[in-house]
Amino acid sequence: MTRAYYKRAVPYAKDAMNLPVHDVEAAIPFYEKVFAFKLMSRRNTPHNTAVLARDDVEIGLAENGGDPTQEGCFFEVDSVEAAFAELMHNGLEKDDPKYGVENYGDSYSYRVFHVLAPDGLCYCVAEPIQE
Repeated sequence: MTRAYYKRAVPYAKDAMNLPVHDVEAAIPFYEKVFAFKLMSRRNTPHNTAVLARDDVEIGLAENGGDPTQEGCFFEVDSVEAAFAELMHNGLEKDDPKYGVENYGDSYSYRVFHVLAPDGLCYCVAEPIQE
């Protein structure tokens, strides 16, 4: 199995290092198992947080009172097919990647699929379309 390379994370809202979850401890195993992130650090002030990393990407989960259903990140990867296959191999329960094309401005097009984490955060996994 080819492993996808995660190039960057762009938050939907303000901060990929402050993604809201209701329970950091309960959320961490999904990111470690399915996305193959490594736990880098934890903090409990001003609230419980965890920093996770993989390749060139770092995200932070935080019990900050925010609504996880309104947040998430855009993950740019080198291959959406490799990313989907890896996530499925790691236990993601999703029948079909439902690949789509999303355009950002006039010059950026991506082949994408979406993942809804158990904590409510949504992720767009995307590969740039070379023109």
